[in-house]
Amino acid sequence: MRILIIEDEKELSKSIVNYLKRENYLCDIADNVKTGMDKMEVFDYDCIVLDISLPDGNGFQILKELKANGRAEGVIIISAKDSLDDRITGLNLGADDYLPKPFHLSELNARIAAIIRRKKFHGNKTLVVNEITIDLPGKTVTANNRPLELTRKEFDLLLFLVSNKNRVISKNAIAENISGEGSEFYDNFDFIYSHMKNLKRKLTNAGCEDYIKSVYGMGYKFTV
Repeated sequence: MRILIIEDEKELSKSIVNYLKRENYLCDIADNVKTGMDKMEVFDYDCIVLDISLPDGNGFQILKELKANGRAEGVIIISAKDSLDDRITGLNLGADDYLPKPFHLSELNARIAAIIRRKKFHGNKTLVVNEITIDLPGKTVTANNRPLELTRKEFDLLLFLVSNKNRVISKNAIAENISGEGSEFYDNFDFIYSHMKNLKRKLTNAGCEDYIKSVYGMGYKFTV
């Protein structure tokens, strides 16, 4: 899962990133409106953590841009301004939640997880695909009622594939999802093949069907 933090308080931004990375999120940072919009042109995000007051404008501009382009990212506004007008404006512009500063990072994490579950997984805490069960809060997987020992990247890869089941996913999109910013600079995607091979082996050993198919010249597809 990929998160964009648009916040100009560097220490707060750093604290959010450090916490969310421990929760297995990929995090990008922007400290102004322009940088935030530039990153949104390049990447799709599962959730955006957005400050209202920024050096070159305010977060409402970004909400308007998301709405104008029909983007589906979840948005949590964080702001020192705990005014009713700001909350109403943000929610009317498409924000999903509003968290006044100061806040506990654990609460921010819980709200991000809730928004992602609601937007991507219809509010479910578990995903079930035939014999595979993915526990989203616990970040664990069972297959045929047997626990699978997956690395963080293997878990992220499986979740990304299942979330896009029956769709061909490009290698570049997979690289961005499991490796973060800078994936476009890789000379090759051998590391994807390695993670995919290990994931397929673990699923097969647990008695799963061969769901993951390579689509020549394009990428991979989780076929159900």
